[in-house]
Amino acid sequence: MRETSSKTHGSGLLVYRQTFGTRVTHWVWAVCLFFLLLTGLQIFNAHPVLYVGKQSGFAFDNSVLEIGARPVEGAEAGFLRIGRFEVDTTGILGVSQGEKRAFPAALTIPSKQDLATGRVIHFFFAWIFMAALAVWLMSGLMSGHVWRDLVPRRTDWAALPADIASHVRLRFHHLRSYGPLQKLSYFAVLFVAFPMMIATGLAMSPGANAIFPMLPDLLGGRQTTRTLHFVFMLALVAFFAIHIAMILAAGPLNELRSIVTGWYKTDSADLSDQQNAEKSQ
Repeated sequence: MRETSSKTHGSGLLVYRQTFGTRVTHWVWAVCLFFLLLTGLQIFNAHPVLYVGKQSGFAFDNSVLEIGARPVEGAEAGFLRIGRFEVDTTGILGVSQGEKRAFPAALTIPSKQDLATGRVIHFFFAWIFMAALAVWLMSGLMSGHVWRDLVPRRTDWAALPADIASHVRLRFHHLRSYGPLQKLSYFAVLFVAFPMMIATGLAMSPGANAIFPMLPDLLGGRQTTRTLHFVFMLALVAFFAIHIAMILAAGPLNELRSIVTGWYKTDSADLSDQQNAEKSQ
């Protein structure tokens, strides 16, 4: 059930916005995604080329992204190629401290080239991530949190342009409920990006293929699946960067208090309470 407790705090109202389950799974996901990202880059370094289709090799011309290095004037020069577009990335990607590797040591776990260890750590946190998502989903469906707070409604779509404009101007409304842009963003992450990361990850696993042999084909082939996994990883990194920027802009202490203790300080005039009061009259 939804916690309805509230208490005054200065000029605003503290409301119990995040349940214990939401807070725990949020931090479990944060830890898991950190290790999944850095071990995933370690795994990618073993073959830093992405393709579309079911197969790859010398007989195919289906690569869409490559991070590598080639000799230039007696030294190794790094490059990033997306389709036919290529840019020099020496010192950032392709070559790091004189070593040929797609992503530098600072961005991989382990820091040295160690595919086997990277895969073990990656799969360990992947299973924890999946378990946390399953627990959160069951809890959210039973409590009504999913339908009430995350599924965008017709009124949310109508209010979305104004909400986007407010965010662009860094004008934030601290309300009991999520705003339209928050709902859409969280819904996309929780019900599109997370499931697709899991599905594409399972599709690349030989063990999962033995149980669900059609999964790679449903996603466009094994190589397309690997590319999709990488693309959704980039999408989650972009979401994380924007998420942190919005927390800093909206008031980091209030946002952190919400996800640590559950209590969130609303504006002095909580519009959701006003609307509920008007409906009851």
